[in-house]
Amino acid sequence: MKFTLKLEELAMFLLGIFAFSQLDFAWWWFLLLFLAPDLGMLGYLFGNKPGALFYNIFHHKGLAILFWFVGLGLQKEVIQLIGVILFAHASFDRMLGYGLKYETGFKYTHLGEIGK
Repeated sequence: MKFTLKLEELAMFLLGIFAFSQLDFAWWWFLLLFLAPDLGMLGYLFGNKPGALFYNIFHHKGLAILFWFVGLGLQKEVIQLIGVILFAHASFDRMLGYGLKYETGFKYTHLGEIGK
């Protein structure tokens, strides 16, 4: 089952790359911004609860899709870009086993404990 989930996340990551290719941005923007959602980890400077909250906001695919749709509706590619980056990054992270965080600590995710 784990392999199937990783394949699914790979497909979503590739969908994110495809969605980016439909925007009018140079590819270096994708490379530059791809790790930006990890800034959500800075919430852990204030403890596990705010850390999990900020991390999960920056890695929530539902929010990513919402940004993309809002950008599409407003015809603002920069808002679509935010959604695409969040979506692609979250898919890539989950493909590697990094899931949404529980408040008990960074290594406790909805995909299981990191490093186990």
